[in-house]
Amino acid sequence: MATFYLSTGVPLLKSDSTRVADRLASCRNVSDAFGIEAKSGRMYVQSKQIALIRCSRIAEKQDVASYKGSLDTDQDISNSTFDHQSNGFPLSRMKLTTKSRRKTKIVCTIGPSTSSREMIWKLAEMGMNVARLNMSHGDHSTHQKTIDLVKEYNAQFKDKVIAIMLDTKGPEVRSGDVPKPILLKDGQEFNFTIKRGVSTEDTVSVNYDDFINDVEVGDSVLVDGGMMSLTVKSKTNDLVKCVVVDGGELKSRRHLNVRGKSATLPSITDKDWDDIKFGVDNQVDFYAVSFVKDARVVHELKDYLKSCNADIHVIVKIESADSIPNLHSILSASDGAMVARGDLGAELPIEEVPLLQETIIKRCQSMQKPVIVATNMLESMIDHPTPTRAEVSDISIAVREGADAIMLSGETAHGKYPLKAVNVMHTVALRMESSLPVNSSTPNPLSVHKRHMGDMLAFHTTTMANTLKTPIIVFTRTGSMAVLLSHYRPFSTIFAFTDDDRIKQRLVLYHGVMPIYMQFSSDAEETFSRALELLLDKGHVVDGDHVTLVQSGAQPIWRKESIHHIQVRRILG
Repeated sequence: MATFYLSTGVPLLKSDSTRVADRLASCRNVSDAFGIEAKSGRMYVQSKQIALIRCSRIAEKQDVASYKGSLDTDQDISNSTFDHQSNGFPLSRMKLTTKSRRKTKIVCTIGPSTSSREMIWKLAEMGMNVARLNMSHGDHSTHQKTIDLVKEYNAQFKDKVIAIMLDTKGPEVRSGDVPKPILLKDGQEFNFTIKRGVSTEDTVSVNYDDFINDVEVGDSVLVDGGMMSLTVKSKTNDLVKCVVVDGGELKSRRHLNVRGKSATLPSITDKDWDDIKFGVDNQVDFYAVSFVKDARVVHELKDYLKSCNADIHVIVKIESADSIPNLHSILSASDGAMVARGDLGAELPIEEVPLLQETIIKRCQSMQKPVIVATNMLESMIDHPTPTRAEVSDISIAVREGADAIMLSGETAHGKYPLKAVNVMHTVALRMESSLPVNSSTPNPLSVHKRHMGDMLAFHTTTMANTLKTPIIVFTRTGSMAVLLSHYRPFSTIFAFTDDDRIKQRLVLYHGVMPIYMQFSSDAEETFSRALELLLDKGHVVDGDHVTLVQSGAQPIWRKESIHHIQVRRILG
């Protein structure tokens, strides 16, 4: 026997004349094929306590290659090829076809451009996975209509779903109303006052009484994230005197930031609590909580949700300067994060934002929590039918860094080309995913032993699926195994079958997971057969394909607590 190393760093035993698939096909149980050495993380003869693998005969498949060529996914590109190398070993290669499934999820903000039934259906078919309700705009009756339409869509499909994310307004500092836009010229003096209702050529109100205390002489005040900027020269008890650095038109209710500082306002305002209750009443799937500064806010919200018996996950928006020193504790308390780059780039030096984005993504990956990259991803498509090349690169970087989801805001809320924006995001993400090497983000196998059995099974399921080029099927009541598999970033789709609608809706946010609702029977084989029939019927797999099936997780289904299964099966229609 020669020792054969995958790019994951995990060696498999392989005969000099036998392919990996043939080796698996000859196995009746794991002791014939795989084991793992506790100290080194290397595979050898497997212990029956770790797993039982029943393998069907795996036909040798044609080498599959990835794609060189046009971004146009309407083109038949199944015969185009490319190769990748990693750690000196040729990686599995893929076909990118019109049936290829995108793994990075898309969050779309619903607004005037997309709030109709027709547009929500079209957004879903174009690639929307999560509908975002921006509570900074609209009222409860408007958002209720969107929620009802999304639930109507979800009720029609077993294998399609849109999750609902309620995004709180948070403690925003804004300028007051002005009868007409005020033109600010570079070098002119301009003032902000905490007196209400003031609007003159050189002074406007702000809606925040402590604005006087929060700013100091020399601070930079940014309007709308930096579209205009002013420097503080002096202040009185009720007036902040500034000089315009970068001018422009000041309109009503413009967002104000002080560079390097966060407003001393509570992260969850009275309005936010009303909106949160609205979300509880409507059983939304996620809250995106604005301007989270510390973990206390997350704990407070989770305690409230627990008291309401509400199963809603909390996504923290990292967008304030104060959140960065507390990043670890905030992420630990949360169920996921959003990199909200707009206000983050206003409160911190803009050159820090790409580094913070990468850091937050890596932190979330290490904690097995979903992460969304948001703000300005296709901003130009609010008014134009095609994106800038820089915007395309921005999407590709987020995908390469491993974001679970990427988000559209104004592009779909009030933009002129919402469907085109979703299509651009879909095609760019799909193309970038096709170019990523298999196992590029698989963690060191030694770390698997520091966790529980589920992690170990997810790790080795991913290794097998990547080696054999098969999709993964998992049956779950809590979503835990699907989340673990997503963390290890298998190259193929994770078909997560669940008998809980709430779990189905939540799992759609996770990278690579395609949740499917199906009632489980008491007979495992009968349930497996129905799952494979559904996948065949919907065109997700074809007759003769192989699938990797895993049974493990927090709640055993058709198995004893101590038994964990990984199977490779051939689909026979």
